[in-house]
Amino acid sequence: MSEIKERIGRLREAMEREGVYAYYIPTSDFHNSEYVGDYFKVREFFSGFTGSAGDLLVTLNRAFLWTDGRYFLQAEAELSGSGIELMKMGEEGVPDIYEFLKKNMPEGAVLGFDGRTVSAATGKRLKKNVSRVVYKKDLSEGIFIRPEFPSGAVENLPDEITGMSVMDKLGKLREEMKKKDANGLFISKLDDIAYILNIRGRDVKYNPVVMSFLYITDEKTYLFTGTQTKKPDIAYHGIIIKPYDEVTDFLKSKKVEGRVMVDAESLGYLYFKLIKKRAEVIEAPLPSEKMKAVKNETEIRHLKEIYLKDSVALTRFIKYLTQTDDGLTEMSASDKLLSFRKSIPEFKDLSFETISAYGKNAAIIHYEPSEDNVTRLERKGMYMVDSGGQYTGGTTDVTRTVVMGELSEEEKKAFTLTAAGMLNILDSFFLKGTTGHQLDVLARLKMWKNGMNYRHGTGHGVGYMLNVHEGPHSIRNKATGKDCPLEPGMLVSDEPGVYIEGKFGVRTENILIVENAFKTGDGEFYRFENLTVVPIDHRGMDYRFLNDDEIRSYESYQKKVCEILKDELNEEEREWLYDYSGVSGFSQ
Repeated sequence: MSEIKERIGRLREAMEREGVYAYYIPTSDFHNSEYVGDYFKVREFFSGFTGSAGDLLVTLNRAFLWTDGRYFLQAEAELSGSGIELMKMGEEGVPDIYEFLKKNMPEGAVLGFDGRTVSAATGKRLKKNVSRVVYKKDLSEGIFIRPEFPSGAVENLPDEITGMSVMDKLGKLREEMKKKDANGLFISKLDDIAYILNIRGRDVKYNPVVMSFLYITDEKTYLFTGTQTKKPDIAYHGIIIKPYDEVTDFLKSKKVEGRVMVDAESLGYLYFKLIKKRAEVIEAPLPSEKMKAVKNETEIRHLKEIYLKDSVALTRFIKYLTQTDDGLTEMSASDKLLSFRKSIPEFKDLSFETISAYGKNAAIIHYEPSEDNVTRLERKGMYMVDSGGQYTGGTTDVTRTVVMGELSEEEKKAFTLTAAGMLNILDSFFLKGTTGHQLDVLARLKMWKNGMNYRHGTGHGVGYMLNVHEGPHSIRNKATGKDCPLEPGMLVSDEPGVYIEGKFGVRTENILIVENAFKTGDGEFYRFENLTVVPIDHRGMDYRFLNDDEIRSYESYQKKVCEILKDELNEEEREWLYDYSGVSGFSQ
């Protein structure tokens, strides 16, 4: 912690030289990505907090870190002794950063931030709550020594994998531009660029994206990526490739004119201001985000194939876990699961860092095991694993909690209510126009009746050979004001949980796809099709906490899993599956 204090001390010296009273450091790159590479881990460097979501504010005499409920326990541990005060977002009496600045910034004091890493939407809100902002200088420079900028190889995806050509996607985007009477569309969102151009890369760990910017006009497409000596080999019609670091000069040039569409939520404040000097800015959600979220027939076909293979790998891992006496640790269990996934020919990488958590560690929602903190799996309590893979043909995400031995009634109750919440979402029917915010209560209602809750959303969109988290849709308890209706073709996770600090954590997650159900005089109705084919550990279920409909739903799910998996497993594996899922004991 003395190292963190020394780093913040050096930052304050730079702030004083520049006349800055407070300096804001978000968890972001130049594209406002959720997950960032080492080159961009400035907030982690100055705070010591390693979670994927958090905002650091350093003033001349205090320091604060805001993060959400997924990371409260982790942040408390990692910030201990640093002098940085934890601000628990969403908790009663805790102001957000805008309220805090408005109340605590002295009159005339200056707020500084790197305008490349703060979105235009955030930058404008910050500016409204303080006297003055400066955003053109990175005050971490010379203190945080950045590693080499990521600029890896680029892979071109064939149309038989993507289901839609680059030119068709560009054509649809230009149609949306015409509706807004726009001359240009500037995109900095990495997964949208990868989707539009049917390219994939390795510039961000686990996220197969390419560090890039994209500018589309009526006739031309400019891609900024790579360097002068390392450009991608993309032989696409009319796409002009320029070095990544030329984007700033380009935005100052006469090529940017007229009316330009931008997404203020993802575009950096600096780039927003540059465009605004040259053109009339049209703020609107990226049309590519909706296109990307609604999977086409080709993508859905590949996804179903990949999810079955991924489910078989996880099921085999669970069998190994319940039968081995190898003295597994959280790390070795994670490695073993990876080996099962690697046996799938289409496997390319993980889709995120595996959350492999035993016992009380599972109460830390985004826990990551490490070699420095070895926890052994014992034949008692529960083990939770949240994991996924990147494949040729899909991106997976799944969580299962495995019973390792005798459970207390409290543990069984939490396990059962979590499974019931997941199945309540899976089994739901809903009217066209329904948002995930409206469905969220189905997962939480039984928990609420028992005084339980969880501090994370119930579901997020999932990419296709892309980021494991994507929008614009989600399933969450709190309304955002920008909730997107669920549509056929959208993938969404379904992952309620219960987390008891110092004791245990439970989460059960399936990935679902929205599909048409039926149409009546009252409207068009949708439902979910299940993609995840992994059993729930029957030893954790206690029917006393379920009603008759919920028991039928649970048993039906387990039977369907066995029916689908039986042809993928050998005889020994099938016998284990029937026992583990409880199917052999269900009444017919």
